[in-house]
Amino acid sequence: QVQLVESGGGSVQAGGSLRLSCAASGYPIDMYCMAWFRQAPGKERERVACINTSGFTTYADSAQERFTISRDNAKNTLYLQMNSLSPEDTATYSCAAARRTNCYTGTQGNIMDYRGKGTLVTVSS
Repeated sequence: QVQLVESGGGSVQAGGSLRLSCAASGYPIDMYCMAWFRQAPGKERERVACINTSGFTTYADSAQERFTISRDNAKNTLYLQMNSLSPEDTATYSCAAARRTNCYTGTQGNIMDYRGKGTLVTVSS
């Protein structure tokens, strides 16, 4: 049974940093496309970062140069390092896994097979 459990969310002031973790069980994460999504109240879910099975990463424009997705295969854990946070980053962040090698973009890139419940990130000004 595949499970994804996020941690590391919380409250931070603008300009601060947070590192989110996603502990996976039931499968090895390096064999799956892994991604971080976020959803703010009243807004659509957005994929902010993705890492494919080769380690190639892609980012949403809103996350470019501020967020870094990575994985520790030995710990079977996915991370999202977030720097220079702003109130616009306030959202529930969740990790997801897809049984494919590539991240893709657009609608296809948002199709994931497993999702965690999420962790709340609140950025105050």
